[in-house]
Amino acid sequence: MKKIYLIASLFFFIFTNPILSNENDIYKKIDLFSEVLDKINKEYVDEVNQSEAMDAAINGVLQSLDPYSAYMSPDSFKNMQTETSGEFGGLGIEVSMEAGVVKVISPIDNSPAEEVGVKAGDYIVKIDDVQVQGKTLSEAVELMRGPVGSDIEITVRRRGERKALIFTITREIIQVASVKSEIKDDQTAYIRLTSFNENSSKQIKNKIKEFKKNKKIKNYILDLRNNPGGLLSQAIKISDYFLENGEIVSTKSKRKYENRKWFAKKGDIIDGETMVILINYGSASASEIVAGALQDHKRAILVGESTYGKGSVQSIIPLDNEGAIRLTVSKYYLPSGKSISRVGVNPDIVIAEGSDEFRINTDTDNQLEFALKLLNG
Repeated sequence: MKKIYLIASLFFFIFTNPILSNENDIYKKIDLFSEVLDKINKEYVDEVNQSEAMDAAINGVLQSLDPYSAYMSPDSFKNMQTETSGEFGGLGIEVSMEAGVVKVISPIDNSPAEEVGVKAGDYIVKIDDVQVQGKTLSEAVELMRGPVGSDIEITVRRRGERKALIFTITREIIQVASVKSEIKDDQTAYIRLTSFNENSSKQIKNKIKEFKKNKKIKNYILDLRNNPGGLLSQAIKISDYFLENGEIVSTKSKRKYENRKWFAKKGDIIDGETMVILINYGSASASEIVAGALQDHKRAILVGESTYGKGSVQSIIPLDNEGAIRLTVSKYYLPSGKSISRVGVNPDIVIAEGSDEFRINTDTDNQLEFALKLLNG
């Protein structure tokens, strides 16, 4: 019973905040929770692992807040801290949790998941023979991990598809290349940014310096499709490259003294040349900041599809048990004052993916083809 009252105290601490303090039945809820735990321990047909049950209860509280807040057990937290940066074994997808199901934010370029046809917005409902619903995000990710070269079967639900889709994927070492570039149609510099890591802004700056040596270059395409985001600092630097002045982004939190705004410094790195940004549903977080800021300042034309809508900031907060919680602590706001949370950024010109065989930067990429025609008349 001691553990039950400790958990009840934890829930009291979580729920007694300014938003919920007016609820007159809070003490009744605490008593009810203790009663339910007691009934489970006494009456449930199988032996209950109380530690796992408590972890699930804590995670349930956090996941009821939004898809990005979650509990990490000591083992999960340790794995996150020791994971190799930029190279890892797996499927090559960025995921979140929504309504108890794993949701694909975006597949990584040239990853096993992208190669078999997994798309942004897909819901993973089964991993091999295991139902995902009811599991935490960390547990689902653990199921997807495995030896390099081994196969995994995932079952997904996709918007517009009546039947579930089943993909067999071979796990590989995933190497993330942040920036790719080439010259298109002799006069258009194409830069694809796949993530916002600590070197992204420097890589883009160096690529643009190389492009500017070619006097034929007069247009730029920044491709942010299937870019799940990354470091806020990099989103600010990259936005600043293309702006002369004005606000880039702001964050607002419960504590007003933590509210911040970031502004551009004078100097457009491409000297006002015409710019198109490609976006889709797999563009999230930092990608939405860059696209939204340049759209608000009318510095770039956005082409493609509406973005994911991840406009929030999460902090990892260590706990006394050596685990941690991932908690949403603030939200992003564009220069216009609009929040991108859950709504995303809308393109200036909507161009949907052309077919089921659509692949980014290939012969089937109708969004890129449209952007090139737009720029070159």
